[in-house]
Amino acid sequence: MRSAPDHEDTPMDFQEIRYDVADSILTITLHRPDRLNAWTPTMLHELLEAFDRADADDEVRAVIVTGAGRAFCAGADLERGGETFDRGDGQEGGGVPRDGGGMFVLRVFESTKPVIAAINGPAVGVGITMTLPMDVRLAADDARMGFVFTRRGIVPEACSSWFLPRVVGISQAMEWAATGRVFDAQEALRGRLVRSLHPGGELLDAARELALEIAGNAAPVSVALARRLMWDMLGAAHPMEAHRADSRGMSARGQSADVREGIASFLEKRPATFPDRVSDGLPDLFPGREEPAYG
Repeated sequence: MRSAPDHEDTPMDFQEIRYDVADSILTITLHRPDRLNAWTPTMLHELLEAFDRADADDEVRAVIVTGAGRAFCAGADLERGGETFDRGDGQEGGGVPRDGGGMFVLRVFESTKPVIAAINGPAVGVGITMTLPMDVRLAADDARMGFVFTRRGIVPEACSSWFLPRVVGISQAMEWAATGRVFDAQEALRGRLVRSLHPGGELLDAARELALEIAGNAAPVSVALARRLMWDMLGAAHPMEAHRADSRGMSARGQSADVREGIASFLEKRPATFPDRVSDGLPDLFPGREEPAYG
């Protein structure tokens, strides 16, 4: 297990994102405001590195993702025109080239920290599908969103065919995917794509309020395990799988220093100081399970 980064000695030398930790909250800001924070391979690699750093850092207890300027993310950078999505006949060594958006959402899916999207403006294509594995989405009341892939002659990407129906239901997911239309924040709220709408100037404050409620009250290891259980059980074949996994979790956590502190602080009517660290490792809730490989 990697040690946590030293914030004084480790430079956050990213080009297309900003990485800021304060009050145990990491804010990742997509930072290409002159291009409406359009997605690039550089942004992808920096986001992957940012989530690796966050998971290794016990100071980080929640993550907020937002955009610089007036957009969240306008989707893929279309500077190459009609060749934007042409990845050739295959990847080196054969096989189908991996979709970059999918690589990112799979990394967010595996995060040990809760992730909040603060959608401050237009979020189109990968700019909205990248938020689907994030745990809570808040949006500015003038934001616009769109799963525009069919209007560009491609298909929904970033694993959105798995995530979107689970988030909003199959009927709403298929309507947005088939029409490819761009819709307003009020439609996103009605469709349960976002949890709440806020004036633009209040959006980040609302996201931070939620992040602080998590960071200031909940045991980080318990949050990480709850996140794993919730997301993984979306694909479970039977509730018995959840029963087995949460029984393992209860057995492991029931003997932890955290549970003793949690109960003592409750009885003594004081804030809890949870000693267990995510970086020390998590109990195995799914022993023997092999992670699927690409190929």
